[in-house]
Amino acid sequence: MTLLRPAQDADLDAILAIHNDAIAHSRAIWTDAPVDRAEREEWLQTRRAAGHPVIVADVEGVVAGYASYGPWRPKSGYRYTVEDSIYLDGRFRGRGIGGLLLGELIGLARGAGMRVMIADIESGNTASIRLHERFGFEHAGTLRHVGTKFGDRLDLAILQLPLD
Repeated sequence: MTLLRPAQDADLDAILAIHNDAIAHSRAIWTDAPVDRAEREEWLQTRRAAGHPVIVADVEGVVAGYASYGPWRPKSGYRYTVEDSIYLDGRFRGRGIGGLLLGELIGLARGAGMRVMIADIESGNTASIRLHERFGFEHAGTLRHVGTKFGDRLDLAILQLPLD
């Protein structure tokens, strides 16, 4: 059984491991260097202070994934637009947990009065794109060759979901 709950400080090691695995083995996070626990602690505190949720999917006491939303852009005119982030432990992919996390994030964003949720996804990540499309996200555009990872040029697919 999967329980969705707010992330706790005790979840940081699992969140860090999932995050660093995505850095090392995927094109989901466009950075080359792993982060340390202090970075994830600061990230969690910043999200909490801003009132942005961080939730985990707990499967029998194991953090199977985490999700959050935060500001899409820093300027005040974008204050009702958020960007989602969802990352899963590889052992738990394909079990519907990403959908549970995304559905919860959408509900939380609506409840907080957000108007639009954005998903910036590496264009080759068809699983993530399909997941977002199942929840009603529409393709808003693609930015060509704006990223680099593993020596490859990457395209950024931008999807959006109206929340109001």
